[in-house]
Formats: sequence, C-alpha cells, structure tokens
Amino acid sequence: MMDFTTHVLEVVRKIPKGKVMSYGQVAAACGNPRAARAVGWTLRRLSLAEETNIPWWRVINNQGVISIRGHWLPAHEIQRDLLRRDGVSVSEDFTVDLKKYRL
Repeated sequence: MMDFTTHVLEVVRKIPKGKVMSYGQVAAACGNPRAARAVGWTLRRLSLAEETNIPWWRVINNQGVISIRGHWLPAHEIQRDLLRRDGVSVSEDFTVDLKKYRL
C-alpha cells in the first residue's frame, strides 16, 4: 500500500493535458476525500525536479479558481500560463470552466 504523498503524486501525474482536477478530487482518488488541504501541501512541497515531472498546475480549487496559498500573484500567473499552454482557457480572474475542463 502506498503512502498518501506517493498516491497524490501518482494521481496528479495521470491528469491529462487539457484537464484539471480539484484538490478534493485528488484526495478522493487517493481514498481520503477529506484531505484536500493535504493535497495542496503535498504539491507545495515539490522539489524543482519533481515540478517538471508532475503537472501540479492541473490541480485547482473546487470553485474552478487558481488558489495558490497567500494569493501570490506571480505564482497565479505561472499556473495560468501553464494551464493555457495545456489548452485550458483561464479567465483574467484566474478561473477555469470546470464543466468543460474537469476530469
């Protein structure tokens, strides 16, 4: 049985280009639907090497908003740009149409 962190990384690695999942969806896929915040913390702790192999930017909040802790604008812009590169439309207020892009 794999630990929670490993399971989160495996689930996120499988999110296809052009799709997003919420933190809660990832937690549920790992068998712990109440662990959305733990998913966020797991992704926040990625090393630089892991960031290139794990599409962390495809995980957003359940309202369809890019919600990097602290509302650090450059990070929001980086995530928006990575999503757009994947073919996901992100509005100027950093929201994504979940009906269209949610996995």
